[in-house]
Amino acid sequence: MQRKAYVPGVAAVLAAVLAGCTGGSGDGPTADDSNPGRPGVATEAAEPGKYRTLPEPCGAVGDKALGSLLPGLEEIADEEQREKAYAGEATLAYDTDRKVGCRWKVDSADATNHLFVDFERVVSYDSSVSDDSEAETLFAKQVETADLPEPAASGSESESESGSESGSPSASGSTPGSGSPSGTASPGAPSAPASGSASSNAPSSSASASATPTDLQPRLLDDLGDEAFVDDELSSSGSTAKRRTVTVAFRTSNVVVTIEYAEQSAMLGVVPDSEEMQDMARKLASQLADSLSG
Repeated sequence: MQRKAYVPGVAAVLAAVLAGCTGGSGDGPTADDSNPGRPGVATEAAEPGKYRTLPEPCGAVGDKALGSLLPGLEEIADEEQREKAYAGEATLAYDTDRKVGCRWKVDSADATNHLFVDFERVVSYDSSVSDDSEAETLFAKQVETADLPEPAASGSESESESGSESGSPSASGSTPGSGSPSGTASPGAPSAPASGSASSNAPSSSASASATPTDLQPRLLDDLGDEAFVDDELSSSGSTAKRRTVTVAFRTSNVVVTIEYAEQSAMLGVVPDSEEMQDMARKLASQLADSLSG
């Protein structure tokens, strides 16, 4: 009868199996959590974002602000049409707790104005990444897409730098090799032989920046939310009618707010005022930031 010799063998096999299940390798800490395959790692969930809901977008902008941004509202004679114009039009949203927006468009005797307000609540699906961090990453991509120019130097420095790049020793006098004392090319444009004009017809943000003072160029803002920027683009539509679009975007915690404010003049040759439009768009952004914080 050799059955007693078999029992110790079974016990040894069971002991080895049990040792493997408990992860006791002898050369590392034993996992105490319920996550097999990641011994000794206890991941703590990242902080959730401050905001769990979003405001109703078409009601987020008050009538007083709308009246300033869209002067044509008060020119609408029909009361029902005027109320509809004030109400705006909500953008299509599949999850109103995550992303909502509203649009307004109003014509006046002098111009057509557009306003778009967008709210996005960012949620991280990675338990190790906070909602705020995810929103910060999203906003960084938005800044990159805006392609803001480098902060410009003062006017005198800018002229000096552009003069040296174009081979001109000074801002005064004719450019060597130009053959014309009138200087049809502007000093700051070394590679614009076909421009022939001080005004730009290229629908780009760089054209907008050159048409505005340094302190109105597209730039980062440090007085709005956790981080913010303003963009300013001047483009041509149709013949020579000018359309200016000012974008102000900011992030506060895990919510990103984007405002697009556009004006197209009804008269040829009239350029919408950059300073006025930026001021009104930034004022609205500040009001929205305050309402989120309240």
